[in-house]
Amino acid sequence: MRRVYKIAKAELFTLFYSPIAWMILVVFAFQTGMVFAGLLKEVLHSQNIGFGNSFITANLFAGQLGLLPAVQKYLYLYMPLLTMGLMSREFSSGSIKLLYSSPVTSSQIIRGKFLAMMIYSGLLLAVILVYVMIGMIYIDHFDLPSVLSGLLAIYLLMCAYSAIGLFMSCLTSYQVVAALGTLVLLAALSYMNQVWQDISFVRDITYWLSISGRCNEMILGLINSEDVLYFVIVILMFLTLSIQKLQANRTHQRFAMVWGKYSLVVLAAMMLGYATSRPMLMAYYDASETKRNTLTPNSQAIMHQLTGGLTITTYVNLLDREYYNGIPSQVNEDKQRLKQYIRFKPETKLKYVYYYDKPSNNARLDFVYKGKTLEEMARKEAELRDLDFDMFLSPEQIKKQVNLTDEGNTFVRLVERENGQKAWLRIYDDMFKFPNEAEVSAMFKRMVMKLPRIGFLGGQGERLIEGDRIKDYTLFSSVKTFRYALTNQGCDVETLDLSGNKEIPKGVDVIVIADMKEAMDSVVKKKIDAYIAAGGNLLVTLKPGSAVMEEFIAQFGMKTIPGQLVQPKQDVAANVVMCVATPAAKKVSEVFETMIERHQYVGMVKSAGLVMAEDKGFTATPVLQTIDTMKTWNEVHTIDFVNDSATVDVAAGERLDSFVTAMALTRKVGNKEQRIMVLGDADCISNGGMTPPIRRYGAANFSLIPGTFGWLSYGTVPVDVSRPRPSDNETTLTKTSLKIVRCGLMYVIPGLLLIGSTILLIRRKRK
Repeated sequence: MRRVYKIAKAELFTLFYSPIAWMILVVFAFQTGMVFAGLLKEVLHSQNIGFGNSFITANLFAGQLGLLPAVQKYLYLYMPLLTMGLMSREFSSGSIKLLYSSPVTSSQIIRGKFLAMMIYSGLLLAVILVYVMIGMIYIDHFDLPSVLSGLLAIYLLMCAYSAIGLFMSCLTSYQVVAALGTLVLLAALSYMNQVWQDISFVRDITYWLSISGRCNEMILGLINSEDVLYFVIVILMFLTLSIQKLQANRTHQRFAMVWGKYSLVVLAAMMLGYATSRPMLMAYYDASETKRNTLTPNSQAIMHQLTGGLTITTYVNLLDREYYNGIPSQVNEDKQRLKQYIRFKPETKLKYVYYYDKPSNNARLDFVYKGKTLEEMARKEAELRDLDFDMFLSPEQIKKQVNLTDEGNTFVRLVERENGQKAWLRIYDDMFKFPNEAEVSAMFKRMVMKLPRIGFLGGQGERLIEGDRIKDYTLFSSVKTFRYALTNQGCDVETLDLSGNKEIPKGVDVIVIADMKEAMDSVVKKKIDAYIAAGGNLLVTLKPGSAVMEEFIAQFGMKTIPGQLVQPKQDVAANVVMCVATPAAKKVSEVFETMIERHQYVGMVKSAGLVMAEDKGFTATPVLQTIDTMKTWNEVHTIDFVNDSATVDVAAGERLDSFVTAMALTRKVGNKEQRIMVLGDADCISNGGMTPPIRRYGAANFSLIPGTFGWLSYGTVPVDVSRPRPSDNETTLTKTSLKIVRCGLMYVIPGLLLIGSTILLIRRKRK
C-alpha cells in the first residue's frame, strides 16, 4: 500500500501544479454557491410573504432544482477533464517506461491514480459540506441523514466517473481524445436503459448497466443496496479493465487474449449486477425524517398480511390509448411503478400479456381506420410502432384466458393471490394516470380484510350510481376510471332494491339515502327502520323544501330551516353558498382538519340549513357551516337569482346567521357507535355539483367523500396514507444574513481558492 500512496501523492501534486484542477475547483465552488444562494433566497422570500415552507432541506438539496441534482450535471463535464491526463500524460511524456521498469505492479499504478481521484473528489465534496453546515445553522430541524445519503450518492458517482475516465486514459496518449472518449462512454452508459429493452432477460442486464438516474433515490434519502452495489461493481469493473490494459501493454499480449479478458470482466460484472438487482436480494434504508420514500406504516401492515404467492398480470391492448406504457421496451420502466410494493413482497411474479381488441377509450381508431376489421387495425398499428404482430393474442384467444370487457379492454392489471383471490388495478383518466399508494393499498387491503359494502337505496326517485345524469352519484361511487371513486378506494357499491320480499344484504355497512322524491312504502320503510334501529350507518342527502326528506330526518330529531340559503356574491347566483369545516369537524375526520388548514370550502347550490329540533338520543356534531364573515340568510321567497336581487325579510322569518349545512349524528346501539351523516345539499357531491360555480380558488367538494365515508366506515377506507408532517419548515435566515452568505459562497470562497491557486502556480513556475 505504501507504493499506492506514493503514486497517489505524486498524482495529486501533478494535479495541483496544473491549472486544470484549481480551475475546476474554483468554478465548481462558484457554480454551486450561486445555486445554493439562489435556493436560500427563494426559501426566505416564501417565508417573508407568508406562503410558508415545507421540507426545506429536501427542496434545497434534493428538489428538482436542488443543489445535488445540479451537481450531477456539473460532474458530467468536470470529471473527464480531471481524468483525461491520469495515464495519457504518462504515455505521451514517456514516464510510463520508468513505471514499467520500477518494482511497481500495474495494479498499484491504477489503484494509486484512482486513490488520487478519490481524494480530489473528497475536496469537491468538502465544498458541498460547507452548504450543509450553513443549512444546519439556518434551518430549524435540519434533516441531516437524508442529505448525507445524497452526499454518499454524489461521492460514489464521482468515483465511478473517475474509474471510467481512468480506463479511457489508459487507451490513448492524447489527453483530449481521452476526455472525449470518457464523455462518449458516459453518454453510452446513460443510454443503456434504452438498449434491447424489447428482448426479455437482456433488457434487465442493459437496464441495470445504465448509470442514468442511479443517484436519484439516494439524493431523495433512500439508500438502496442495488444502487450502492452498482457503483461498486462499475468502479471495480473499470479499474480491472485499466489494470488489464496496462498489463497487456507491459507484456505485449495478443489482441484476442486481451479482448477475451475484457469480455470476461464485463460479463462477470453484468452477472453480478443482474443478481444484485433481484428483489429478493435487495435491501433498503430510508434516511428521510418522514420516511417519504417508502410505504406508510398502514400500507406496510397490509403488505405483511399478504401471505402466500402473488402474481400481477398486466394486460396490454395494442389498440388501447395507453398501450405504450406496457410494451416490451417499457417493461422495466413499468416495473418501477410497483417497486415499493415488491420491496415488501419480493417473491411477487410480474407477467405481461399482449392482445388486441376493441377498446373503450380510443375513438381515433374509428376515424383513422374507417371500415377496417380489428385485425387490420391491429396489424397497421403494430407496423407503425415496429412491433411484432405475432406476439398479440386475438380477441378470441384473450377471452379464453380472461374477460376484459367489463374493464373496457384498457390497460389493466390483474392481481392474484395463491389462495385464489383476485382484484383489478386500473389506470385513471387524470394527469397522473397510474394508481398511487392509496389506490394500490386499498386493492391489497380488499384481499386481507372485509372492506365496507355501501348500498345506495333506489326506488323512491333517489340519485343513481349508474348513468351520466348531472344530478346522479356515478362519479364518486362507481366510475372505474375515476381515481377517487369508492370502488377504487376499496369499497363495494351497489344499488339497493328493497321492494317486495327483497331484504337488506347482511354485509351492507352503510346505506346512502339520496334525496328521495317519493315516500317509502310500508314494506321498504319497515326494512330501513329495522336497519336504523339495529345501529346501521347512514348517509342522508337532501334539498330544501322536500316534505319527504323532512319527515325522514325528523326521526333523528333534526329539521331544516325554512327556505334556501343565500349568500350574495359578485357575478355568482345568490343561492350559491360557501361552507367551511367547523372546529368540531376535526374529531370527525382528518380530512376536515386539512380543509381548515388549507382554507378550503365546499360550494353548495340551493342548500338547506340544518338544526336539531328535539332530543332523539343522538349527539350532533356540526361538520360544515356557512362562512360567518359573509352575509348569509335563509331566503323563503321565490327568487329569480339570476335577474333579481335577494334581500333579507325579517318579517317573513328570514335571519342573518351562520348556518350548519352538514351534521354528524352518533349514538350507542349495543356495543356499536351508530354514525349518520346528513348533508343539506344533495347536489354538492353529484356528478355535476362537485365543481361549484364559484370563481374562487379552494373548492374541496370532493373532500366530503373520503371524509364522510372514512368516518362512516370507522376509518377503514380510504386507506390512511398520510405521513408525519416535516419539522424543517422554518428558517432563521434574514435578508442581512442572506447577503453575507451569498457573498461568502459566490465570491469569498471562490476568490480565496483563485488567489491561492494563482500564488501556488506562479511559485511553481519560478522554481
